[in-house]
Amino acid sequence: MAVLLALGGCAQQATAPSSPAAPPLEAFTSASDWNLQLRQWAGTPVILLGEQHDATAHQQWQAATIGELARLQRLAAVVLEMAPAGGSTEGLARDAGEAQVRQALRWQEKDWAWQRYRGVVMAAVQAGVPVLGGNLPRERMQAAMGDARFDAHLPAAGWQLQREAIRDGHCGLLPEAQWTPMARIQLARDESMAQALRAAAARLRRDGQSVLLVSGRGHSRADVGVPTWLGADLPYKVAVARAPAEQGALQFAPDWWQVLPAAPGVDHCAQLRAQWQRPAGQAGKP
Repeated sequence: MAVLLALGGCAQQATAPSSPAAPPLEAFTSASDWNLQLRQWAGTPVILLGEQHDATAHQQWQAATIGELARLQRLAAVVLEMAPAGGSTEGLARDAGEAQVRQALRWQEKDWAWQRYRGVVMAAVQAGVPVLGGNLPRERMQAAMGDARFDAHLPAAGWQLQREAIRDGHCGLLPEAQWTPMARIQLARDESMAQALRAAAARLRRDGQSVLLVSGRGHSRADVGVPTWLGADLPYKVAVARAPAEQGALQFAPDWWQVLPAAPGVDHCAQLRAQWQRPAGQAGKP
């Protein structure tokens, strides 16, 4: 089960939604173009940045975005998928050490490599911007798996998409009986991040400022992700990072595409099969 929970943040990215595809964009997005877009979003209460977790360029983009918004005094808080709800750097000094920051955020290295996200987190801390955990705490996941209220949150097509994303995100190795419980966890995580965003916007945001969410691309999707829990009273914008001509992400339909260098080619399914010690094509329990 630990393997499944660790992969939960990426499962939504495996399946393309039914929304219209955007045309391929071949050139990388320049920092100046992105900063201009951020200026046009000035005062938007929530901005979601969707990443591919193993793409270093995506975390660099997020850290640069935090720096730019902080410089303009337009950043109220940063909410992270990578830390559990309840963790917070509020009260820490700008020169707090990384060990202090990790403890304050209740960082779990076995789930998220600190070295990958340290630049994102420390950019906010050093700018005096609170960083808040948004993810569903591990101790609440078992209850979420049995909570049938999540089954009716999305339209039927969206719920089916979530279940298929669990199947595909786990390379066909997960028994069908586990698709629904794991999909419920995905929705519970989206709900938890949305609650953290709403609370931060209500308590910390000032006029002209935004609360930023850093999460996997699937969680940022307007049709099945965090935005479905935000409500019409909390406007938001979504920016999604992808590689040039990356067909798998083209149908996410965000407000902005951030075109960045691709992540190194890794066969995640081969890694998962090896970890579960199952031959290719054979489903089974870890």
